[in-house]
Amino acid sequence: MTVAPTLPGAVTVRVPAKVNLELRVGPRRPDGFHALATVYQAVSLHDEVSVARWDDWQVVAAGAYADRIPTDGDNLAVRAARLVADRWSVDERLSIRIDKDIPVAGGMAGGSADAAATLVACDQLWGLGLDRDELAELAATLGSDVPFILAGGNAMGSGRGEQLAPVLARGTFHWVFAISDTGLSTPEVYAECDRLREREGVDVPEPHVSSELMAALRSGDPALLGAALHNDLEPAAFSLRPQLRELRDAGVEFGALGGIVSGSGPTVAFLTESHEASLDLSVSLAASDLCRDLRRAKGPVHGAHVVQSPRGD
Repeated sequence: MTVAPTLPGAVTVRVPAKVNLELRVGPRRPDGFHALATVYQAVSLHDEVSVARWDDWQVVAAGAYADRIPTDGDNLAVRAARLVADRWSVDERLSIRIDKDIPVAGGMAGGSADAAATLVACDQLWGLGLDRDELAELAATLGSDVPFILAGGNAMGSGRGEQLAPVLARGTFHWVFAISDTGLSTPEVYAECDRLREREGVDVPEPHVSSELMAALRSGDPALLGAALHNDLEPAAFSLRPQLRELRDAGVEFGALGGIVSGSGPTVAFLTESHEASLDLSVSLAASDLCRDLRRAKGPVHGAHVVQSPRGD
């Protein structure tokens, strides 16, 4: 990714996207959230977030999806920076530059990635010396995916997804992400999931990650992992946007080892046998005209990390 020049004295943090290899959704809790059991994998689609001292709060958007980045106080990166400033009584304002290469509103934690990057960048810029546990505590207040994006790699998430445990895994996995024209909001998809379950009279158990998926990760076998991919939100996403089912089915027909709606959608993630297979699948999906954009990536990769700092780190 080509990154435009940043302000003098800026700290730049690179941060990955995620895919949920498995997402099990439990019953709705009294607080309106759902208990989750999920397995995350960080993948090599990256944003770079640069923070520098400035006269006022501002967000500067750049990159492939710059036109879809909110540049006001609703931006999760701004909320992350304000949270750190308020917690540690830092009386400074920042310019936050987001070079956006992770699809926006695609179920790949793009906003959460920028929040995680901003936490790390603010810690570095202001010399706070926060450890990973302190950063993770802050991250959990910003969103369920933010703590994982800090960590990267593979991890199992519980609670709302923010309680992490390491996952034993081997190998590198190759992905194609098909980005649909259709939009989906996370609350909309969860509400539809609840509606479908109520209509069908489903007795929803407490969620647990499957032994099949954990064994597939330990083996490093992409065919086993492809067969074990699962997302409880997928029926709801298909109900709201039937074309996503068509896209998923087409990718599998074209040779993917498995296809799954990523998080709450609308991106569909396809696992392939190899880098070469991901190229072939991308060509076939592009010719099908079923999606507006295609991105290839591999995983797992590292979480948020500093790539430029005036402190010399």
